[in-house]
Amino acid sequence: MTIFVKNKHTLQIDEFKFKCCVGKKGLTWNKKEGDKKTPKGIFKIENLYFRKDRIKKPLTSLKCVEIKKDMGWCHDNNYPKKYNKLFKIEKKIKHEKLKRKDYKYDLLIPIKYNFKKPTIGLGSCIFIHLTKNYNPTAGCIALMKKDFLIMLKLIKKNSKIKIF
Repeated sequence: MTIFVKNKHTLQIDEFKFKCCVGKKGLTWNKKEGDKKTPKGIFKIENLYFRKDRIKKPLTSLKCVEIKKDMGWCHDNNYPKKYNKLFKIEKKIKHEKLKRKDYKYDLLIPIKYNFKKPTIGLGSCIFIHLTKNYNPTAGCIALMKKDFLIMLKLIKKNSKIKIF
């Protein structure tokens, strides 16, 4: 099962097409940390992270991980061992806080871009997450909650995402 991001407004799985949004500056083969671009390529996906206090565990074959208040995703170039990885928040390390005040990370799937042996500066924290208005992201792909929940029923642990 492949998730296709056909263009900056369309995500497709089999015959299902969903409106989506991507990075503010579009798609790129040359992703850099902070460039507001979504990386092009074919990538595996990670687990589903969700806010148990806001959403009941969704129907999906993905491994589901409850988001805790101390969970962050490192985007700090000064910490190569933690860069682009889930970690327990430390104030001195720059990160994306997964338990946010807004709704965007109530459902979240990290895209395994620059993932296995991350290269500092090539970009981190590339997620599929929620949107309510389709405003461009900082490099992620965002869907409406109802579409995200449908997508979760369709995809499998070994699904890939193809962004082109």
